[in-house]
Amino acid sequence: MLLRLLAAALLAAAVPEMARAADAARGADLAAHRCVNCHGDNGRSQVPGVPSLAGQPADFITVQMILLREGIRHAPAMNPFAQGLPDRDIEDLAAFFASLPPGPPDDRTPKDEALFAAGQALTGPRHCATCHVADYGGRAQIPRVAAQREDYLVQAMIGYRDGTRAGVDTQMNSAVIGLSNAHIAALAHFLAHLD
Repeated sequence: MLLRLLAAALLAAAVPEMARAADAARGADLAAHRCVNCHGDNGRSQVPGVPSLAGQPADFITVQMILLREGIRHAPAMNPFAQGLPDRDIEDLAAFFASLPPGPPDDRTPKDEALFAAGQALTGPRHCATCHVADYGGRAQIPRVAAQREDYLVQAMIGYRDGTRAGVDTQMNSAVIGLSNAHIAALAHFLAHLD
């Protein structure tokens, strides 16, 4: 497993070089045939537990797709789609989704001011803005979490906390260690309702 993670990290280091040649228009065509049923034709998911991809950094999408393709990241609904996908297709899909404007705050649940404030208070001690940046818009290989689906954020953070989900490093696993389900719900609510 360590060798696979090392290989993914090395691959991730090469992503910025690959992303320059990406074709967002070709990616839009590929997405229309592969991605829109779950991730939405505008990159804004309407499917429970499925992340919105609009406005995600291209490098992040590229790395995640390669992890899925290589079986390093396990997402049963995605692994079959990613299996055998050429690098060029992955890069073009990533360029397309990165080119889309991110969605508005998640409106599936009404904003609860107390829960929002509780989630916001947790971000400082957890240093969330260090990686995800001040507006939680992500950068390079770090995802945009602002205005992401609340249910997806809960699912992802619980997976990191419980060790059932891993990225190319363990930073997220350690960032959420010790958080209760209530803390995670508050964090997800805060992030999902950001503009």
